[in-house]
Parts: sequence; structure tokens; C-alpha cells
Amino acid sequence: MSDTRRRVKVYTLNEDRQWDDRGTGHVSSTFVERLKGISLLVRAESDGSLLLESKISPNTAYQKQQDTLIVWSEADNYDLALSFQEKAGCDEIWEKICQVQGKDPALDITQDPIDESEEERFEEIPETSHLVELPPCELSRLEEIADLVTSVLSSPIRREKLALALMSEGYIKKLLGLFRVCEDLDNREGLHHLYEIVRGVLFLNKAALFEVMFSDDCIMDVVGCLEYDPALVQPKRHREFLTKTAKFKEVIPITDSELRQKIHQTYRVQYIQDIILPTPSVFEENFLSTLTSFIFFNKVEIVSMLQEDEKFLTEVFAQLTDEATEDSKRRELVNFVKEFCAFSQTLQPQNRDAFFKTLANLGILPALEIVMGMDDLQVRAAATDIFSYLVEFSPSMVREFVMQEPQQTDDDVLLINVVIKQMICDSDPELGGAVQLMGLLRTLIDPENMLASTNKTEKTEFLSFFYKYCMHVLTAPLLANTAHDKNSKGEPGTETAHKPECFRLYGKQRSSLIILCLGLSDLQEGSAKINPVCPDNFQTAQLLALILELLTFCVEHHTYHIKTYIMNKDLLRRVLVLMNSKHTFLALCALRFMRRIIGLKDEYYNRYIIKGNLFEPVINALLDNGTRYNLLNSAIIELFEFIKVEDVKSLIAHIVDNFYKALESIEYVQTFKGLKGRYEQEKDRQSQRLSRYRRDARSMDEDEELWFNDDDDDDDGEAVEKSRMEDDFSDSYGKYMEAKKGAANGANGANNNGKAAVIPPASPALTPNNSSTSSVKTVALPATPVVKTALVGLVDYPDDEDEEDEDEEEEEEQTPRKRPRLSS
Repeated sequence: MSDTRRRVKVYTLNEDRQWDDRGTGHVSSTFVERLKGISLLVRAESDGSLLLESKISPNTAYQKQQDTLIVWSEADNYDLALSFQEKAGCDEIWEKICQVQGKDPALDITQDPIDESEEERFEEIPETSHLVELPPCELSRLEEIADLVTSVLSSPIRREKLALALMSEGYIKKLLGLFRVCEDLDNREGLHHLYEIVRGVLFLNKAALFEVMFSDDCIMDVVGCLEYDPALVQPKRHREFLTKTAKFKEVIPITDSELRQKIHQTYRVQYIQDIILPTPSVFEENFLSTLTSFIFFNKVEIVSMLQEDEKFLTEVFAQLTDEATEDSKRRELVNFVKEFCAFSQTLQPQNRDAFFKTLANLGILPALEIVMGMDDLQVRAAATDIFSYLVEFSPSMVREFVMQEPQQTDDDVLLINVVIKQMICDSDPELGGAVQLMGLLRTLIDPENMLASTNKTEKTEFLSFFYKYCMHVLTAPLLANTAHDKNSKGEPGTETAHKPECFRLYGKQRSSLIILCLGLSDLQEGSAKINPVCPDNFQTAQLLALILELLTFCVEHHTYHIKTYIMNKDLLRRVLVLMNSKHTFLALCALRFMRRIIGLKDEYYNRYIIKGNLFEPVINALLDNGTRYNLLNSAIIELFEFIKVEDVKSLIAHIVDNFYKALESIEYVQTFKGLKGRYEQEKDRQSQRLSRYRRDARSMDEDEELWFNDDDDDDDGEAVEKSRMEDDFSDSYGKYMEAKKGAANGANGANNNGKAAVIPPASPALTPNNSSTSSVKTVALPATPVVKTALVGLVDYPDDEDEEDEDEEEEEEQTPRKRPRLSS
């Protein structure tokens, strides 16, 4: 860890003002006896040789840049730099330097005064002078001016003084005047010097100089100077591009001249930064920070000025939604709104909120609803970008608009359905637009960003709306491509049984969506022959994978709504048809969908899976995969491993009862043997539970006899009397049963709850009437076993009936498991 933090590259500045890499090593700060002070030492990581030994001088100006860079100048115009791999190491060495010099580590520069080397280089500048004495602005002095400008770039103090000199004497405009002279004379040497001068002035990084250089009367000359790079054989033609090729388009005439000038300036300065200037090196990035800020604040000002002009924006949206607007004009309007929204990203959060609220009030969402449904690909792409800005800013604002839309008979006009249709209809082979739109839909249906308002109804209302009006549009391609599952259970006509349902899904759709979705699976209305279920088309498979990813997200975050939808549409069965796809990524998406469902450990889902025998396509995919050790194999085994580890009893029993014979040969993992072990453990536990609560009548009589035998001896006489009365009762009961045997109905006897068994025969006076009454009740007793002795009635446990009922229910639930559905 310490080595990584201290790892650095050593750079030195050569005569051409380029940084040379001197090697990579590890830096340390230690006292060097020979130098009589704390020094920076860098030893090469390859052989340990000394790359740098530099004493930290109290008067040397060290500068910290970009959090990982320390730059300083030593004697004889020798500039050094350490580039750290980690910010922590840079901070550590910087604190050591500041400690030696007695400076605050929060500063980025340790010294303000000019050092000795600077005095040697500029002897004509007194120490008390605040300005650099510039050479006269003449053609013969251009080389001298260029050397001066480039030489000061390594010192922040000298850059500051040169900038003050350039501003105080109006030097910039004089230099640009020389540029026009040199160009008229075709003085290439002078033009090359002017390139170096103008480039160096830009690197001075001073906003005041930029204001002069980028003014209307100067900026094109600045661009002209930057065309003559000495490294190029022929100069670039940037001015020709800016004046002739790049044309300013006013979709709506801008009457404010200041706004128009600001737009022109911003475009040209952005062009200088992005196109003309070379990519700055790691040491020059900070040199152009003020230029970046200049562009940033220009954009802020443009957005603010346009936002305040409500008449302008109102006209923009009016023409955007007007059916009479020409396609080319509408394309320009959409591109303007897109760029307008892109500029808004430079605003502070509070101002950005006001900006998007202004657009919402002007009707940007209804406008998007119209333009996103147009055939022009460029218009749709720009509208998608605008929609993404709105969703990222405020998903709640978009949801609120969607739910306020009038519920028309054609769901196709709803904004979210338009977005879904765009995702489905993406013509890009890689589905770049579809991926972007899927991400936006995911943001809109994510409960995490739904506001918890006082009534907390946004989540409930929007999800109810989405599943009622939009979900069928999202799943239409999926259902269309899996509508003819040949593996579906049912009658022989099952292969086409889903077709009417598939068409019913589109009952509220226009024909375009029907044709689209049926086209995805190569189906034709009324055709007798149906192509294979799983699409071989790669683009279709990608689209289905995106839809499955979104549905998997719904399973994770929408509990009630998606569960209801899956059950009603038998969605998991349709998804698992895709396990047969030749595209492994699509089969994995289908498997991931099932894995998320099982991961919820919801018994409703488990019963649905068991009832539909939905493990069969997964196990078939595992067996078809054979001995290939790939991602599909691992994912399927992980699914069963999860069931085993989490001990999902209902699924374990279903898998073992129905599929274990097909899986027992898989021994390279212990997953399936573990499932069998879990199954056997649960079976043993159930058996023990049943045996504990279902003891026969004789054992219970013996236990109760033991209980009575433990009574006091004083009760012996009473016990003898009771025993005699029991014998009498048994005799009378036997005679009665023999007399009624021919006429009694066995079914009635089997259905009675046997209440006579608890009638205590020890009543003080057992009259014939009582006996008759008792005998009437015993008619409904079960045929087996015969009556328990009267002692049972004396020990009536209130929980016995409940426990017996529970045990009977458990027997009923276990019975189907013992009927395997697969034969070996």
C-alpha cells in the first residue's frame, strides 16, 4: 500500500518546452547529509538507481496541480515535475514540502516572490516592477515576443505579470494587426511566430484577455493566427469553415442582438477549444481552465436570456406541435430544444429546476408525445434525448403528466406507450436507442424515486396505471414470440390455443403495432403454418432480452402488481419457452427472470411453478447442455443450489418427486444429492410427527390405565364398579349392533364423529331409556375401531381433534408428491 501511494513518474522540461519522462520510481523525503537538508529522493522501481535527488529549498516555488502533480524550477532553467499515482502520496509529499518552507498545505503555490533564476533571465525587470517590459510590436520583433511568451508559461508569477502587461498596453490588437500584415505579405515565418504567441496568450488563462481576443472584431483574426501551426505543411482553413460551412440557423428569429452575438461567440470559442487547440498534456490542462469557465458562463447566460423571452419559447412549441409545420422545419425546432436542454446542464440546481418547470408549463411533454411518434429518425432521436433530460431531472413530473392524460380508446397515444413503441421499433441493429429508452422506463417505474407525499399515493396510482394501460404493450413482442409453445400442456390443439389471446392483447392497438409484433416472430394473420417459437433473429433476441430485463426489475421492485400480471398471463411459462433459444444470452435472461421469482421465496409463486410444472424447461435445458461447462450450466445449478440452501420445502419436494431420476446422474456437484437429502430429512420429520400424534387406541388405553392405577387406594371400590358397568355396556352395545347389522348403513356409520365414545357410562342410574338413548348415538360410530372404553371419555384432550385435522391435511398435501410425473 505504501509503495503504491509513493509511486511517481519524474519529468523534466526540455529546450523545446516539452516534458521528458525520466523514469518511474518511489519517492521519499529524508535528510541528506551531503545536501545539508531535507531532500526529495526518487529511486527507480526497476533497479533502485537514483532518479532524483533534490533538496527542498526554503526559497523555491513549488506548485501543486490537479491533486497528483508537483512542479518546481531549479537553477539553470531546470524545471522538474513529479506525477503521483495516487492523490494520497501527493498530499503527503506536499505537506512535507510545506512543513520545510513553513507554508500552509492548503495553498497550491508555496512562494510568491521571483526566484533567482527568474532575475537572471529577466535582468531588465526590477524586483519592484509589477509589469513585464514587452518588446515593441513590430514584425522584426515577433521572434523575441514569441520567446518571451513561451518562456513564462512555467511560472505562475511571470504569467501573471505578462498578462498585466498585455492588457495595459492594448498589445493584443496590435499583434492581430501584424497578423493581417503578415498574411498579406505571405510571411510564413512571422505567421508561425504569431501562432506561438497567440497559443501562449491563451495558455496565460486570463479571462480579461479572453474578453478582448473573443470580441467580434478580434476572434476571427485569433482563429486565423491558430491556422498557421509550424508543425503543419499547409495551414488549416478554420475561418472558411466558420464563415461558410457552419451556418447559424434561427428556427425562430432572435430579435435580441446581444443574445445573437453571445450565441455566435460561444460556438466559435467552443470550436477553438475542441478543434483548433491541440489536446493539452497532463501538465497543461489547468492552463485552459479559464477558457472552459468562459464557455460555461456564456452558456448559462444564453439559457437565462432565452428562458426570460417567453414569447420566443411559446412560438417554438407552437410550431413544433403544428401539423402544418414542414418536416425540415420541425427537425430544426427539435434540434434547437435538444441543444437548449443540453445547455441547461450548466445551470445551478435551483436555476435548472426553474428552467425545466418553464418548459413543462410551455407544454414540452405533449410536444414530445407528438414528435416521438413521427417517422423521421433524426426527429425521434433528438426527441429521445430531450425526454431523457426530463426524466433525469424529474421522473415525478413525467409520471404526473402521464396519469393526467385523458384515457382515450387508443392506448397508443399515451406518452409511455409511445416510448415503449419506439423501443420496440428501434431500427438500429445494436438497439442503441432501445437500450436508452429501456433505462428511462426503468427510471419511471422505479419505486425508489417515487415521492413519499402526504397521501403517499404516487407509487400505487402510477403502478396501477402502468399495469393497466402500458404493460400489455411492453410484453406484446414477448407474448407474440412465445404464443405457440409446442411444449405447453393440454389438449392436442394447445399449439395454437394461445393465438386468440395473442391477438386479444393488441385489441386496443393500431395495426402498426400488431404488424410489428407479429413480424418479430414471422407470423402472418390467418396463416396455417407457424414458424418455430424461439426467434433466430439476433435483433429480435436482443429486444426480448431488454424486455425480460425490465420485467425482472419489476419482479424485484413491484410485489403485488407484477405477481398478479404473471399469474393472469401465465407469463413465466411463456418466458421459459425462450430457454430453447439458440442465443444463450436470451436463455440466460429467461432463467434470470425465474431466478428472481424463486428468490422472493413467495409460496404463491412456488405453488404457481409447481402447478404449471415450470421446472421442466429448465431441467431440459440443463440436460440438453450436456457436459459443457458454461454460464448456462452454472446459472441453472446456482438456481437449484439456492433452493437447497434456503430449504424451500415445497419446491424441493416437487423437484425430487418429479425430476430426481433425470438428475441423479449429475455428480460433479452435490446440489441434487443435497436436494434429495433435504427431501428425505423432511420426510422423516413428517413421519415422526405423525407417529407421535397418531397412537392406536390400545396404547392410549394402557396409558390411561396406568394413570388410574396411580390413584389412591380409597378409589379401588369405585374403579371395580366402573369396570363392571363397562362390561355391561359393552354387552348391551354388542347385542344391539348384531340386531341392527343387516339394516344399518355403513356409510352413515363411517361419516359420524363418534360422540357416543365420550358418554360416561358411570352414570348413577343407567335406565333402559338412558341405554336406548346411548345406543341411538352409537349408531353413527365408525365401523373401526369399536368403541373405546369409558376411560377415554374421562380424559378428553381438547387438542386431539385439531391435531388430527392438521395431520389429515398434511397427508392430503403429501399424497400428490408421491406420484412422480417422469418415468425413468
